Amino acid sequence: MAVLGLTKARSMGPVADAVERAGGSLARVFRTADLPLRLIEQPERFILLRDQLRLVARAAREVGDPALAARLSMEAGVPGLGALGQSVLAADRLDAAIARTNGMMGRMLQSSTRLELIAEDGMAHWTYRVTDASEIGRQLNEILALGYMLDLLRRFLGPGFTPHRAAVAGTPVTGQPAVEQVLGVELSRHATALLSFPAEHLCTPNRRRLPGPGAPERDMPPAPIADDLVALARHLIALQLLERRPCLTTLARRLGLSPRTLQRRLGTRGTTFEALLRTVMEEEAEVLLRHGHLSVAAVALELGFADAAHFSRAFRGWKGMPPRHWRRTALALQHRPDP
Repeated sequence: MAVLGLTKARSMGPVADAVERAGGSLARVFRTADLPLRLIEQPERFILLRDQLRLVARAAREVGDPALAARLSMEAGVPGLGALGQSVLAADRLDAAIARTNGMMGRMLQSSTRLELIAEDGMAHWTYRVTDASEIGRQLNEILALGYMLDLLRRFLGPGFTPHRAAVAGTPVTGQPAVEQVLGVELSRHATALLSFPAEHLCTPNRRRLPGPGAPERDMPPAPIADDLVALARHLIALQLLERRPCLTTLARRLGLSPRTLQRRLGTRGTTFEALLRTVMEEEAEVLLRHGHLSVAAVALELGFADAAHFSRAFRGWKGMPPRHWRRTALALQHRPDP
């Protein structure tokens, strides 16, 4: 199976806002992209990179805006990247900010992604490349990335900064004049997406530095698992739980496999779809019950059970006790003062 890129669902909310502002149908956009609407509420959840790109493409068509990808990144800016953005904006110089972006992107935000800074002949070339096997929406992803990269450079070099060159790979950009207007640059084509600017700018200090040193390497979260079939399957099963009971056929389709092939490959790794589903549902049930504000019936509904009784029987099989008993015990431990 080809390596599939994962990305956080941080763009779901901005996409939804853009569609609603333009009077488009949010339900239709998410439905045709085969993604649950509830992702809007869970920006830290990992989804397939190609699914995010499909959603952005559907949304652009829905609202008639070929520059939507550029607009999303320019409007959100580096702060819209969550913990990664906070760490980058805490760097003391531009070269350190770019180094943090390059080193932390794959761990904190998006896998199957490679950013590099190459300095030669007095110029700095900041390149962006996605190694995900899917060809769908690659240029859209590059345009989205260029928007964030430009925002970072302009936070150090001033809002009027224009790179010597901005480029994307592949075919001519659809709606290129509109995209260029939003980004504030002229786009050319190159083997990889890049921004080129004088290397002397790399020493520019951060005059608006956020407090704190940012996340050191030892505190960084583990990289999104995109080449571990079992971990990837668990990610996607949890995603399916947001709108319906997961099934083997749907999971196999998302992974580009037949159901029989998926079961066989899971078997060689010592597990089955049914075992993964049980593990994911058990973990999700624990999270929902710990929140405390949802009734057991509501938790059962969230997990796709017909009623609370069916959920309670399943939960007793997982934990050896009813969900209400487990919740009381978990909450008591959670609020116990440290010795």
